Amino acid sequence: MERIREMSPRLKARMAGVFYLLNMVVCISAMIFDHGWFGVHGAATTLIATLSYIAVTLLFYDLFKPVNKKLSLLAALFSLVGCAIGAHSLFHLPTPYIDSLVFFGFYCLLIGYLIFRSTFLPRILGVLMALAGLGYLTYLSHPLAHSLFPYNVVPGGIGEGLLTLWLLIFGVNAERWQEQARATGKRMPA
Repeated sequence: MERIREMSPRLKARMAGVFYLLNMVVCISAMIFDHGWFGVHGAATTLIATLSYIAVTLLFYDLFKPVNKKLSLLAALFSLVGCAIGAHSLFHLPTPYIDSLVFFGFYCLLIGYLIFRSTFLPRILGVLMALAGLGYLTYLSHPLAHSLFPYNVVPGGIGEGLLTLWLLIFGVNAERWQEQARATGKRMPA
């Protein structure tokens, strides 16, 4: 975490975009070539996808602390629990009762809110991430999620995909990030 704190906000954002893209490529290739997570390369794809999403989570936590430190931490906790549930197959554990997408739904809602409240990313990306979160929350009920599929995951593909592209191409507005970080620092008790 210390190395992450020392990076510029634009570099953190671009690195988050790289890890987000890696996660998406691995997940999509797993679905196409392995027919889900349980094909020949299931353990490797699960491990790579999980580690890349953990990297995104840690980078986002640090990026969004100036917006709201507590919500950024809560978002990170939801994501890390989702990653742990998603990686349960690596340890040959029984299938959990709750789908990891539920935790990523809450994560996307919180990240969407943090983006919307930030001054360093376009608000539309926050709206799209919140819609992604709502789509993933349909997995609270598997019959509902199954009946809505693929319409419930399309917002996730759009929101997370556009956020990834934005991060890769533009990063964040570093000056506005610094302003928001300074403003937050002034409000925080010493």
